[in-house]
Amino acid sequence: QVQLVESGGGLVQAGGSLRLSCAASASIFSRNTMGWYRQAPGKQRELVASMTSGGSTNYADSVKGRFTISRDNAKNMVYLVMNSLKPEDTAVYYCKGVRGPDYWGQGTQVTVSS
Repeated sequence: QVQLVESGGGLVQAGGSLRLSCAASASIFSRNTMGWYRQAPGKQRELVASMTSGGSTNYADSVKGRFTISRDNAKNMVYLVMNSLKPEDTAVYYCKGVRGPDYWGQGTQVTVSS
């Protein structure tokens, strides 16, 4: 079974914080690099953070120093802590196995007001 369920989004003022969670099926999560992507209205989907099964991380320059990705390999969970949020962080956020499959969950909306 292939499943990705994101949660934790919401409306927050600029400068605030949110913690996103993603529950992944084992078929996606196991030994896979997991990533958080986002898509803002009228823009292409972009990868903002990723983490290998061994714990190595990568961040887009736009979020470096503000966002932190983590994972719980025992629970097949991926998290994204977002601090110092900016209006330009407003988007639908998705988690996905970076190396596949080509499957997307429903995403979770993050809206940052100025």
